Amino acid sequence: MNLIEITDLNAPELDVFERFSEPQLFRLFEPEIGVFLAESESVIMRALEAGYEPLSMLVETCRLEDEAVPIIDAIERYWGTEKKETIPIYTAVSELIAQVTGYALVRGLWMILRRRPLATVEEFCRDKKRIAVMFDVVNPTNAGAMTRSAAALGMDGVLLTAASVDPLARRSSRVSMGTVFQIPWTMATKEESAGTELLRILNSYGFKTVAMALTEDSVGIDNDEIRANEKLAILLGNEGSGLPKEVIAACDYRVMIPMHYGVDSLNVSAAGAISFWELTKPVKG
Repeated sequence: MNLIEITDLNAPELDVFERFSEPQLFRLFEPEIGVFLAESESVIMRALEAGYEPLSMLVETCRLEDEAVPIIDAIERYWGTEKKETIPIYTAVSELIAQVTGYALVRGLWMILRRRPLATVEEFCRDKKRIAVMFDVVNPTNAGAMTRSAAALGMDGVLLTAASVDPLARRSSRVSMGTVFQIPWTMATKEESAGTELLRILNSYGFKTVAMALTEDSVGIDNDEIRANEKLAILLGNEGSGLPKEVIAACDYRVMIPMHYGVDSLNVSAAGAISFWELTKPVKG
């Protein structure tokens, strides 16, 4: 293994793991595709299993003999002995890493991996029946939680508008428990995300669109007419403002989740989980 001990707080090798922002990782290191940072054994393992190429790794010294072992074995299994022997594996004591980050690392394992080209919306929609659409969802925690719910509850994929958070952002992938590497996903372009253009595109591929929104003509989520559609795209909007009014109006259906105690809405990730569960059920009878 190519183990490299880090003892200097200002070592440039640490820049890529902490001092560069995620957009900088994308732009500076691989302008054609980009790289991303994954944290924790489970997330890194799922990224490797999904075929993402590892480029370098940072490990707390105390974790090198336990949590890091299956990761290093996976590098060899998926990428060969040469990759295992040459990939830089930086090690540092916990106290040093805590000084770099400003806090003690929760997971103690970080890896830089190469991104892969995204599928086009047309390629993504092919052969899918139920998709989740995150419309300008910007909170990485919500995006990660919704991705996990979509995977667990049987959705065929996740489509995001261009203004949405990157699903491979460190916090998003960690909250998703690595399911972002298991369920298909892609992002629409700015042009495809503008106004109601994405709805038009989805309709052209045979999807009926479902806006999760509280409007006068919203129907309850337990609706067999909606479930009976062969293809459904379930749209969930921004955490603060929800879906744009023109998008809600242009959807084929508007659906609400019944509330109690005067509550008017749920967190978008909670609403997503409920809608995925209900709208993937078979039609009654």
